[in-house]
Amino acid sequence: MSGRVALVTGGTGGIGTAICQTLAKAGYKVAAGYNGGGNHDRAKTWQAMQREQGFEFDISYGDVRDYDACGACIAHVEETLGPVDVLINNAGVTRDTTLKKMSQTEWADVLNANLDSVFNMTRQVINGMIERKFGRIINVSSVNAQKGQLGQTNYSAAKAGMHGFTKALSQEVARKGITVNTVSPGYIATKMVMEVPEDVRDHIIADIPVGRLGSPEEVAHAVAFLASDNSGFITGANLSVNGGQHMF
Repeated sequence: MSGRVALVTGGTGGIGTAICQTLAKAGYKVAAGYNGGGNHDRAKTWQAMQREQGFEFDISYGDVRDYDACGACIAHVEETLGPVDVLINNAGVTRDTTLKKMSQTEWADVLNANLDSVFNMTRQVINGMIERKFGRIINVSSVNAQKGQLGQTNYSAAKAGMHGFTKALSQEVARKGITVNTVSPGYIATKMVMEVPEDVRDHIIADIPVGRLGSPEEVAHAVAFLASDNSGFITGANLSVNGGQHMF
């Protein structure tokens, strides 16, 4: 797999960073897709910090909600590193509130960023993968897509839709050397989660059978396995990384 190109959307976030680092260690050429409201300086700072740790990542700007912006993001990666062999659809947002209070904008923002983005990115790499007879597409969903979560009708719907996309596309391209899978993390010790009040975190952890939060690296290793040659007989699957919080 050395030299294959991997593009990770939301690559500069907590889980995204761990995925980028894990893939780089496995020999991939890695590009981190970012939006961040167009904060290019923040992305460049992230890139410099990664370089200090020994990682050379390309960064590529693109609003995953916008089809043309996704095309520009992919074009930059392909011009810089080469054709995309592995796509990890990891970007996403939350706009949590109960449905009775939810605005149409809060619904649309989450569906666009979490679900439309999967089409916007995947549609623009799939033909190249078919031509090269190899590809790995990994969609990062959520335990809340599987079990639901109060105040997240928009997020749960979008993330559940990701796996429906996975199952359908996997059947279309299975004979082309391309696998399509979903990874569904539970509660992970990202910066955002660790900023939640301790008593709230304790309540969350109490519902996790292994008795702790997951680490971004544990999610990243699951993604890296599905990206590898060793996973070629796994497609259309949903790999749960949730500490036993939800089993099905």
